Amino acid sequence: MSMIRDLRAAVRPARRREDSPYKYENDHGKAHTNSAIVDCGVYRDGRRVSDHVTPSQAIAGVRSDGGFTWIGLHEPTEAEFAEIAREFGLHPLAVEDAVHAHQRPKLERYDDTLFTVFKTVHYVEHAELTATSEVVETGEVMCFTGRDFIVTVRHGGQGSLRALRHRLQDDPELLGKGPSAVLHAIADQVVDGYIAVAGAMQDDIDEVEIDVFSSGSDGKHTGAGRSAAKGGGDAAGRIYQLKREVLEFKRAVSPLLRPMQVLSERPMRLVDCDIQKYFRDVADHLARVNEQVLSFDDLLNSILQANLAQATVAQNEDMRKITSWAAIFAVPTMIAGIYGMNFEYMPELKWKYGYPLVLVVTVGICFGIHRGFKRNGWL
Repeated sequence: MSMIRDLRAAVRPARRREDSPYKYENDHGKAHTNSAIVDCGVYRDGRRVSDHVTPSQAIAGVRSDGGFTWIGLHEPTEAEFAEIAREFGLHPLAVEDAVHAHQRPKLERYDDTLFTVFKTVHYVEHAELTATSEVVETGEVMCFTGRDFIVTVRHGGQGSLRALRHRLQDDPELLGKGPSAVLHAIADQVVDGYIAVAGAMQDDIDEVEIDVFSSGSDGKHTGAGRSAAKGGGDAAGRIYQLKREVLEFKRAVSPLLRPMQVLSERPMRLVDCDIQKYFRDVADHLARVNEQVLSFDDLLNSILQANLAQATVAQNEDMRKITSWAAIFAVPTMIAGIYGMNFEYMPELKWKYGYPLVLVVTVGICFGIHRGFKRNGWL
């Protein structure tokens, strides 16, 4: 049980962005020429034993004295990654994916190397949700996991692994399990990020839902229905924007279900059996987030339909009002049209009170029609 608590404490991330990749120095005190390398360390018995080494020095030390090396890169070019790919014998197809990014979450095996792609998701804070607000920002973390190494390649301005590295270094028992412990910690941090983003997006969806349903709840008496019709386009724009962001979130979460299931259920030589048990916890959290994302899509569809229905009802009410007033004004128009005809014999044409009588009759008919429409809720 103590190991479980230590594992959970070690891999739970503190949400913060990493600044630009820092440079490190090799054993000769000179800055490393590969600017894409964020860090390169050698770990033996769960403890970091070498700093300021090149990838070639790190892998040579590991294969002579044991342990494993963890090399982190940030948006490397083909030339910057070529040396590392040769040193660790990485498959060209996986290398191409890692350099060019924009990959779906996946798990692939190339000889004695596991290639894993994670989509990192960051919630973009905004004062007010609009039809153009960016809600989620995505990045990528690729992991090459071997028997004695793990190479992480990060794309995007968020999803830093620096804090995670430091926490793992404070837990030698966990790091002693090898590269698969690092892979699990990365997967757990990524999924924890999904949980945080899902909670924030739930708040945005709740806000839109409240705005949509409160605007039309008392429209008959307060005129909110007309305001709903006027603001319906803005609400629909916000809903569509949220749907696009939910779709982007879904593209990060759903494809990762199968890789996590494989890592948690299928025995692998490259994954420590003790660590594999904890992938089940990650897979469970991921499944719950996926269910939540699917419910977001259904809920937004319902909100959008309700918004469109409210706009339609408001438009129908406006059309009824226009029709009612048109019917009222049709009465004096008809009477005036009849008496405007050039006939010699017409009722009360020569009578002294004929004109006032026609006005009174016209006003009376209009008043009666108005009362009828008012009583039926058309006005």
